[in-house]
Amino acid sequence: MISVLLIGNGNVATHLKKAFLNANTVTVTQISSRKLKNVPKADVTIIAVSDDAIAEVSAKINNDFVVHTSGACPKNDLKNNSRKGVFYMLQTFSKDKIVDFNKVPFCLEADTKKDYLLLSNLAKSIGKDVYKIDSIQRKKLHVSAVFVNNFTNHLFKIGHDICTANNIPFQILQPLIQETVTKLETLSPEQAQTGPAIRNDKTTIKNHLELLNEHQQNIYKTITKSIQNGN
Repeated sequence: MISVLLIGNGNVATHLKKAFLNANTVTVTQISSRKLKNVPKADVTIIAVSDDAIAEVSAKINNDFVVHTSGACPKNDLKNNSRKGVFYMLQTFSKDKIVDFNKVPFCLEADTKKDYLLLSNLAKSIGKDVYKIDSIQRKKLHVSAVFVNNFTNHLFKIGHDICTANNIPFQILQPLIQETVTKLETLSPEQAQTGPAIRNDKTTIKNHLELLNEHQQNIYKTITKSIQNGN
């Protein structure tokens, strides 16, 4: 059995606890980052708090092996005096949305092969896709994730706003959104690119811009230029 201590009560910690409770090879305890006076011992202590709290929280932990779950922070942001590592899951987590950890990539980092194997076994107790990713790679992966998740979701929001303003059901766009993602299973993003920008359809681009407010126009122009320049 692998004993796990989860520190934090946000989205990541909440989903991890649920998953570990259903794992046959893991025992899990969860505490708030505000209750660090009596920290239970564990094989792996997972700090699942905001990035700016990692250093402060980890400095108060005396357990043997401490890891964080951040995609943006290097391993050395951990300030405990014992072994360190990273247990990063590349996924968007919302408390009310069930997460299938079998579809979540686990990006792991540790100082020794033994510790990496421990994290790998822990990840495989609730999932299956495990990757060895160091701190430099993880920071670049994280910014990639912001583009493909956070930024695209904002574009969905703009599309939703346009539909709502014109009494159009947003659900009409759902099949297109799904197909856009599904195509990437067989095509590269470059191969999958379609639309007026890649065709240099100036008439359609001009017509689109006339329909948008200034903020939307700026985004439309920036992305159109990026597509056309191949950036």
